[in-house]
Amino acid sequence: MRNDRYGTRRQTWLLGLGSVLLGAALFLGAAPASALEVIPSVGLTRSVDSDDTESLLGLAVRAPIAGDVVKTELGVQYREESLYGGDLELRQWPITASLWLSPISSLYAGAGVGWYQTTFDYEDELDLDDNTEQEFGVHVGGGLKIPVFPSAALDLQGRYVFMQDQESQLIPESFDPDFWSLSLGLAIGGGSR
Repeated sequence: MRNDRYGTRRQTWLLGLGSVLLGAALFLGAAPASALEVIPSVGLTRSVDSDDTESLLGLAVRAPIAGDVVKTELGVQYREESLYGGDLELRQWPITASLWLSPISSLYAGAGVGWYQTTFDYEDELDLDDNTEQEFGVHVGGGLKIPVFPSAALDLQGRYVFMQDQESQLIPESFDPDFWSLSLGLAIGGGSR
């Protein structure tokens, strides 16, 4: 049974990776290469059902679609958090698409959608099966860009993610997976705007 679960995870990852590559190809084809920004980032995240603030890693590609006022962004992050006093470890790989409005060159705000692959890893002593689920969510957020070089800028971004309640094998059986994140990245490319 353990091999079936890992085989299913592998298939899910391959499907997710294929979807990201297809989305990235469509996204990158929509903007001139000189306008693209690649944004590696680190940050903090906190679930509404947890008092702990955890770290996250991210990578995004942003491109203008209507001058410099409207931009699209494809991103992927990795975050994990502990719930139920450490009995449940959540590992999450969100893949998101965002639309940002930037009427002022250094500020932007907007919203987006995402595919959130979440692994539920239960403490071994509980003798519960780990599982991975995929959910969709929406986010709102905004950010501040501070140019530091002609083709690089610091990118400070905050967002709040809304998701449907999720089920666990622990009591209480459902929890609110909504979370907020704050990240600092380096936007490389696309000029100083």
